[in-house]
Amino acid sequence: MATYQIRVNGLQRELDASPDMPLLWVLRDLLQLRGTKYGCGIGQCGACTVHIEGKAARSCSLPIAAVADLHITTIEGLSEEGDHPVQLAWDELDVPQCGYCQAGHIMTVAAVLDENPAATQADMEARLRGHICRCGTYHRIRQAAQLAADKMRNS
Repeated sequence: MATYQIRVNGLQRELDASPDMPLLWVLRDLLQLRGTKYGCGIGQCGACTVHIEGKAARSCSLPIAAVADLHITTIEGLSEEGDHPVQLAWDELDVPQCGYCQAGHIMTVAAVLDENPAATQADMEARLRGHICRCGTYHRIRQAAQLAADKMRNS
């Protein structure tokens, strides 16, 4: 066990964890932030995507020791009111079916648009490749990603 300092959703947190404990379990079990989901455990499905220093990253395969002292944003921290343009687009187009994978998709699209507000549909599709949606709502996910880009460009 070791003590770590991490900044999650704007709050400095101190916690004790094993150095190899995945960030996903730190978030879910130690910090009670359960919006980030466990999907595969090997960084392949995207359900566990969070932002680390503003970049989308798979939290299930990152040990806490690798992200100590870094700024982490979870789906809970994307917007206090749930009014981030990506969240609004997802809601407007009623994207989720079961919703399990949606936080990961939303976090990836938000990171893409933060990096490049002029991102094209092809840019977003390339970054979403590898995200798995058990319900197959890929068409609505692509539509919502484009709507979010439009909303961000027009705000």
